[in-house]
Amino acid sequence: MSDQFKELADIPRDFLKDGSMFLNRCTKPDKREFIKISQAVGVGFVIMGTIGYFVKLIHIPVNNILVGGA
Repeated sequence: MSDQFKELADIPRDFLKDGSMFLNRCTKPDKREFIKISQAVGVGFVIMGTIGYFVKLIHIPVNNILVGGA
């Protein structure tokens, strides 16, 4: 029974140990890396917005044809 309790107690301890090791290895991005990430995110927003716009642009007339403008 104590072995089971010890195994259950080791799980959160190992998780916290791995998490702290991960956080210690992480570094803040430098200016160049931050700008590159920001540009990639911005391009992704533009692409997704364009796709959404064209889907909506096509959906409205098709919906009016199918529903009949009700």
